[in-house]
Amino acid sequence: MKGHAVSDKPKIKDLLDESACEHNATKKKACNTTTPGATSGGCAFEGAQISLFPYADAAHLVHGPLTCLSSSWETRATPTSYEGRDMTQMGFTTAVTTNDVIFGGEDKLYDGIVYVMEHYDPKAIFVYSTCVTAMIGDDIDVVCRHAEKKFNIPIVPVHAPGFVGGKNLGSRLGGEAVLKNLIGRKEPQGDVSHAINLIGDYNVTGDMWQYKPILDELGIRILSTLSGDGRIDEICTAHRAKLNVIVCAKSLVTFTRKMKERYGIPFVSVSFYGQRDTTNAIMAIAEGIGDPELIERTRKVLAREEQRLDEQLTPYRELFKGKKAVLNTGGNKSWSIASALQDLGIEVVATSVRKATEADKEKAREYLGENGVLMTNPGAEQAKMIDKFKADLLLAGGRSLYTAIKKGISFIDVNQEKKKSYGAYNGLLSLAEDVKNALENPVFRCVRKEVPWEK
Repeated sequence: MKGHAVSDKPKIKDLLDESACEHNATKKKACNTTTPGATSGGCAFEGAQISLFPYADAAHLVHGPLTCLSSSWETRATPTSYEGRDMTQMGFTTAVTTNDVIFGGEDKLYDGIVYVMEHYDPKAIFVYSTCVTAMIGDDIDVVCRHAEKKFNIPIVPVHAPGFVGGKNLGSRLGGEAVLKNLIGRKEPQGDVSHAINLIGDYNVTGDMWQYKPILDELGIRILSTLSGDGRIDEICTAHRAKLNVIVCAKSLVTFTRKMKERYGIPFVSVSFYGQRDTTNAIMAIAEGIGDPELIERTRKVLAREEQRLDEQLTPYRELFKGKKAVLNTGGNKSWSIASALQDLGIEVVATSVRKATEADKEKAREYLGENGVLMTNPGAEQAKMIDKFKADLLLAGGRSLYTAIKKGISFIDVNQEKKKSYGAYNGLLSLAEDVKNALENPVFRCVRKEVPWEK
């Protein structure tokens, strides 16, 4: 491609120095940063894709080696209600080779965009730079602008090469791309007086659909989502919402802060895991919108839902009395799932904070109390915590199953690979049933038995 211009890339330093994060002022570096070259747990490219991938009507074109596509494609089960072709099930890459590194890959990128448009006709295309194409200097901004004029749909450059940092930073870079290239392109239809944007709920296993019916009943309109079950046309209207709701994803606080500065939209941060947090979240949304009638109606609906839930949870809470759990998961789940377990009457004795922000660590400490352990190296610590507290249950990712087997305790997979939603009130019932089944599972009872030659 010819006619290079000055690139309008996001400034990494500005994203790390986030004024909306109360910890930046007291720390020498931003929360959850990663040294380039040491991107354990995922790189910035992967974080950007995770944030943007659930837009089912957009194509995601990776400008880089083929391996970059395979490292993060379809990493989370983010179901969609989109009735057209689900682009989250498609992987697109320019498959950069040695020749492209030597001679430049911009023409190949443009040809890739043309191919996607001719064969798939998406509502938008996200074009991701990667370590290789960023280092050789391919100007994806110019290519995207040229393609956008030709096809008249958003062609969005995403500057998140893996070497700039970890997944948290990549999520912020994905938010920057949406803010610059999509927000404000269209006007919404219908009443937006009670409209909100959901920010940071990826709808993993359908979590968003657990609490959406309650919002619908209250007349609270979800104008757009960034990004679970998202639509390009909807996010283009997001500037008309009355409230931004951050759902357990502080990595996108920069996005919501800039939305407030540009469009005057306030934001609240909530969690929809567990009974208490779900009630508090829906109440915070109603109060954030500020309509007294809506607030009163919300109180009545929540009282009804809590009464129903308490009746259904009573037999589970009797069963779980005295049970102790160790939780080894990432980020905000370090406290949000802990809250849900406590709502079931289970004592959470330790939780992992290895991938948590400072805000997440504070919340975890608040929920677990002074005696709870915040594990910074869970791989080495979780077995010790099981022994120390005589835990009955380990909730973690699939790799920790072997720890539970060796220790002879029950296990539940709560990572993003899980197949069932634990979000909101109905999700808490699902979690209660899974905990019950895990505690009563005969497999774990067999594991506890001594083998014949050790008796």
